[in-house]
Formats: sequence, structure tokens, C-alpha cells
Amino acid sequence: MPPGRARVQSRRAGKGAAIVSITGDATFVIVGAGQAGAWVARTLRADGFDGRIVLVGREAHWPYERPPLSKAVLKGTAAAESATLLTSDQAASLGVTCWLGTEAVAIDRAAHAVTCGGGRTLTYGKLFLTTGGRVRMLPALAGVDHPRLHTLRTLDDAQRLRAAFAGSSRLLVLGGGWIGLEVAATARGLGLVVTVLEAAPRVCGRALPPVASAYLQRLHESHGVEVALGAAVATVTPGVDGVVAETADGRCFSADHALIGIGIVPETALAAAAGLAVDNGIVVDETGRTSDPDIYAAGDATRHPSAFTGGMLRLESWANAQNQAIVAAKAALGAPARYAETPWFWSDQYDVNLQILGLPDLGTRAIARGTPEAGSGAWLVLREDGRVAGVIAVNAPRDLRAVRKMVGEGLTPDLAAWADASLPANRITAAPVPG
Repeated sequence: MPPGRARVQSRRAGKGAAIVSITGDATFVIVGAGQAGAWVARTLRADGFDGRIVLVGREAHWPYERPPLSKAVLKGTAAAESATLLTSDQAASLGVTCWLGTEAVAIDRAAHAVTCGGGRTLTYGKLFLTTGGRVRMLPALAGVDHPRLHTLRTLDDAQRLRAAFAGSSRLLVLGGGWIGLEVAATARGLGLVVTVLEAAPRVCGRALPPVASAYLQRLHESHGVEVALGAAVATVTPGVDGVVAETADGRCFSADHALIGIGIVPETALAAAAGLAVDNGIVVDETGRTSDPDIYAAGDATRHPSAFTGGMLRLESWANAQNQAIVAAKAALGAPARYAETPWFWSDQYDVNLQILGLPDLGTRAIARGTPEAGSGAWLVLREDGRVAGVIAVNAPRDLRAVRKMVGEGLTPDLAAWADASLPANRITAAPVPG
């Protein structure tokens, strides 16, 4: 066996449980100590792996989940520790060695080795890349570091932005996507005057159909947020007293602080330098395996086969990071695990819980159940051929749950039953695809 390589053997026990035995140098290394990395470690132990696990994370914090950063943590209603997925005590109990505040800088696939900052090297039997993504920056701000300019990707970012809110009255949000809108809602709840600048003709245009984008815009405007569309930012000038942004069409907006929330870029540099297949993400198969059979990847950084779309897909979501990581860990231990879940995403803004199943932006026709435009109901979004593109539930999780299984199986709910809000959601049945 190559240095550091483990041989994984499994046999079936009663009730289908897998008993895993590892021979050789049984060290599994996980690069990326976020949600996906933590779930790989937890799953390996839960499924019987008793070798060494080393979790390498760039941040000094113990692994945590990111959704609370723009909501409860930023609002101050939850302690930062509440987002932690793997505490020091839990890591010790599971026997997971954590190299926090450490960056992996190179992978030697032939030697099965990872080199970290400071020259420390780890040999591995299996390697998991859960590197996530980095904040996408505006070209006008490339290389700019200023205390009045903020991003929100890490716990440190959230704590810094929270501190900035305390002495401010106005916030400028550059980007009308999920992070931008969630931060806008939190900031308004704390009493700040908020302006959102979105370069596209509508908010969340890459994820939602026009009817849902219009609803979100009205929601924010009803809470006093100014939403400027078609506002491509040309220049951003931070100063001692605030920030001024000028759009390509000459409009100027000012505030005490600005948040840049225009998406993330997958962290693929380490994988690419090692010669792994990369194409808008680390390319993996349905098990999470990369182009190297001893290297797996999961989470925001990956591009995987999607049973829902029939093509390759990169997802940035809490559910994808967790569930793809679980599959990758199981597959690395020899289990017949496959990742084939329907995309699912959620967002809390003000008193609205928004849940999205599928990829509704691929649809062309939205059929309402209840009154989602008024804050209580759901849209079933169909493609041109009548197949379901997605479901958008506004404070209506039962409606989404009622059709989740059939949507995942490629079936279409009976449209008349769907549109009849007087009919209990659990009585909606599947019907042939409309002609």
C-alpha cells in the first residue's frame, strides 16, 4: 500500500448494520472544519471507524454551522457558541484530533500526504475536502480592507458586523440575494435604516421566479427597507465617517457601514493544485468521490450529479453540506451510500419562514396554494413541460412536506387539489404531468 493508505473492509451484521475494520495506517484527514467537515467526522465514528481522524480548519473556532450568523447570532439573541457543531468535549469524546487555526496548503496524492502551514504534514488513508467557499468580492473592492466594509461568511465576520451595528444608524447592503436580505431583515429589526442595492432586475433572481422575488421585495419594503434594483455598483468609497457607493447609472447611496453580499466562490484551489477535476466546484460522483479514489469532497465546494436536474449541480445550502458529508463518510467506509436528494433551502426574514424545495428558478409557471403573496401559502412552480421545478412555501411548511416525496420522485401533484387550500395538504395526490 502507498504510505498513509488505509485498507477498508466491511461485512454485514444483523439488521443490515455495517461493521467496518481498517487495516494499515488508518488515518482519515478532513480539510475544512465547517458543517460538512464536522459531519464527516461524526459520521465516521457513528458508522464504526476506529482509526485516527484529524480535522484541519483554517479558523480558530470549533466547527459551527453558518445559518445563525445572519440571524440569531447577528441579532444578539443567541450566543456564538450556540452555532457550534463539534465542541472540544465532543471532539475529545469522539477521538477527533482538531488542528484549528491551521491551513492546508498542498496535497501530495502519490504520497497520500497533506502539508499544512508551518510545514506540518499528515499522511492519510482517505482524505475529505470540505473547504466550502470564500466571499465573492466586487471588482471595485478587490484588495480593499476597511473597518466600514463588511462581509458575512465566518463567525468573526458576524461578531464584527454586530459590533458595527451598535454604533450605527444606517447600513448599505450590496447584493439582494439570501445573505443580503437576511442581514437587511436583522438590521431593520435592530432599528437601522437599510438600503439594498441589487444589480439585477429583481432580488434573488438566481433562485426564485419573478412572483416570489416580487413578494420578497414587497416584504422588505413594508418593513422600511429601500430596495434599489438595476443598481450595479461602480465604485465604493469608505471613509472615516461612512461609506458611499455609486452605481453605474450615476446614483449615489451612503451609510455608516456597508455589507458586501454578492455570493461565494467555491474554494477549489487546493484541489486544483493537486490535479483533481474542478469545474465550478470540485467534481464528485454520487458518493462524493473525486477523480482520485482516495479523496472525497462535500459541501459548498463540490459539483455533483443531481438526480433532480439530470445534470451536474453545485449547491450552497445547510442541508447539502450536512447530507452530502454523511454520504461521503459512509461511502469511504464501503457502504453503498448515494447522494440523490432534492435540493432544499430555508431562510428566515422578519416573521417569515421561507422554504424552497427543488430549483424553482427553472420554472415558468407558478400556481398558488393559499395566499403566499400575503405571507401564508405556497407556490408550486412548473417547468414548460409540466414537470415540477420547485415549491416555495411562505410560512407553510406543511404544504411543502405534503408534496416533498412526490416531487423527489419526479411526480407532479394534482393541480386542482394543490390550488384548493380548503383541502388538507396531506390529501394532495400525484397526477399525470399536464399536457
